[in-house]
Amino acid sequence: MIKTALTLSLGLLSLVAHAQMSPVGLWRSIDDATQQPKAEIRIIQKAGGGLSGVVERSLADTPSTEPNCNLCTDDRKGQPKIGMEIIRGGQQSDGKVVWEGGKILDPENGKNYSLRLTPIDGGKKLEVRGFVGAPLLGRTQTWIRVQ
Repeated sequence: MIKTALTLSLGLLSLVAHAQMSPVGLWRSIDDATQQPKAEIRIIQKAGGGLSGVVERSLADTPSTEPNCNLCTDDRKGQPKIGMEIIRGGQQSDGKVVWEGGKILDPENGKNYSLRLTPIDGGKKLEVRGFVGAPLLGRTQTWIRVQ
């Protein structure tokens, strides 16, 4: 009985640890210029396997003068930035703790970038790399896990 309980407990702990090494969850983005929290983004796994990341709320001290994505060129043009899906797609690479193949939108300039997501620090942080062409041509932000 004790052996079974111990086995179940260890199994559950390994599932929790594995879940943390995923981009799925609520994340706090950090502003590149001010290094202050900028927004909270919730990333979910869609039924088809791809990821979706939606801006849940702004954390900026001063409200944006442009609350809508007027610079967007796709179906998000003119839509509110809060509630906007900024991550679309992305699959876990075989045998790696990296999600690639998706796109990330920068609602400040309306541009879409190729996406690479890498959980780090035991899943407490997420390296978010947006790039054009090759991953070397881009920038990386580190987001902090909220949930």
